Amino acid sequence: MDPHNTYQFIISPPPKRCFHLMAKPIGAICNLNCSYCYYLSKKELIGSNKRITDDILEEYVKQYINAQDGQEIVFTWQGGEPTLLGLDFFQKVVELERKFCPPEKKIENDLQTNGVLLDDEWCKYLKKNRFLVGLSIDGPQPLHDCYRVDLAYQPTWERVVRAVKLLQKYEIPFNTLTVIHRQNARRPLDVYRFLRREIGSTRIQFIPLVEPKVYTSIAPQHWDEDSQPLLGSLAARPGNPHSVVTDCSVDPDDYGTFLCKVFDEWYRRDIGKAFVFFFECALGQWLGMEASLCIFAQTCGQALALESDGSVFSCDHYVYPEYRLGHIKQGLSSLVYSARQADFGYYKQKSLPEYCRKCPYLFACRGECPKNRFLRTPSGEMGLNYLCNGLRKYFAHIDPFMQSLAKEIKGASLFTAP
Repeated sequence: MDPHNTYQFIISPPPKRCFHLMAKPIGAICNLNCSYCYYLSKKELIGSNKRITDDILEEYVKQYINAQDGQEIVFTWQGGEPTLLGLDFFQKVVELERKFCPPEKKIENDLQTNGVLLDDEWCKYLKKNRFLVGLSIDGPQPLHDCYRVDLAYQPTWERVVRAVKLLQKYEIPFNTLTVIHRQNARRPLDVYRFLRREIGSTRIQFIPLVEPKVYTSIAPQHWDEDSQPLLGSLAARPGNPHSVVTDCSVDPDDYGTFLCKVFDEWYRRDIGKAFVFFFECALGQWLGMEASLCIFAQTCGQALALESDGSVFSCDHYVYPEYRLGHIKQGLSSLVYSARQADFGYYKQKSLPEYCRKCPYLFACRGECPKNRFLRTPSGEMGLNYLCNGLRKYFAHIDPFMQSLAKEIKGASLFTAP
């Protein structure tokens, strides 16, 4: 997408057969020790502690290109921390992409990083090879450093800000990815204004931190049913002994307030200037389109994960033995389009409680991510999303604004019906 064209995703429909696979070429190995990281535990859970071998890397690049129908093919490299692999690894990646890419198609690369290892040499390479960088930063220094520390438990904010300056110096496009946790959720304008005014971010992604206390060993949808608390109960909020989530997890009510406050600031000052993924996705939904973010789509299953050993999992947040589809050498397309993965995708829709089905904002929420559905509704139904109260507040707040924007876009002939 062109970050200067806020509504480009509305005009350009996706190709017929398109899935996204997030590659973890170094597994869960990282140079940080973030308190809330959901991936560090994968070292023990599935043995995610090795770098990808050359043969698996080549197999992945070749198969991923061949499996895509679209003219643009996007490779996403994550970890752990992928820059630990060094520049030589990514030079090999680009060579393989050029080797297997047909002349009529275009390759793009996304690098998700904590930024700590970025230097001039890295930036020259990223610029030359047109990488889009996703940079993790959680806001002003106290809000970032409270959880994002290195292996020696030292703060990382200054090193990340240095990375931002390098990316700007070399004019490398970057997104900021901000985890909304228990602390920064209470300071929405401080976080947003920092990202916009001090970092200069024009592409902003928020990721709510929701982790059950058992997340290191028990897969989603395998929770003890008796442990699922009622909506609004103490156990459904962080920061108390009875809570089912970690202390770092965002409070649902704080999350709703965070999104409302940030939306108001964006609407007043930055609409058309900053691409906030949540708000752009909502606008598409109010226009009657399918969500551009998987968490708000009717079904899921088109955003998979590749581990460094070649294992393919149903989703990046479902990297548990129960959701391993197989090995890439069995054929990537056969795994992605398997009946098992289809069932995984449709579970999101068919498992919605009646409480959700009667919600006026079902078209926008769709129950959010299934990994967060571990509450009971007021009537006792299982499978309600932990963030429900906050999301209802947010959707109700933006509804009149989105209706107005949708009407304006349709009237200006900027909209192409799906």
